[in-house]
Amino acid sequence: MHMIEHELAGSRLRELQAEAEAVSRARRLYVARRAARRAERAIQRAARASSAVY
Repeated sequence: MHMIEHELAGSRLRELQAEAEAVSRARRLYVARRAARRAERAIQRAARASSAVY
């Protein structure tokens, strides 16, 4: 009986780890996209500023 419980706990732990990895991947992707959008806006702002100077 103890072996079955141990197996269940192990597989549950692996599921949770896989889920945690997926969440952290999604969060990294979200942060990266947000940073890319921010950089894009900064570039557009800089372009407008330089066109206003000339």
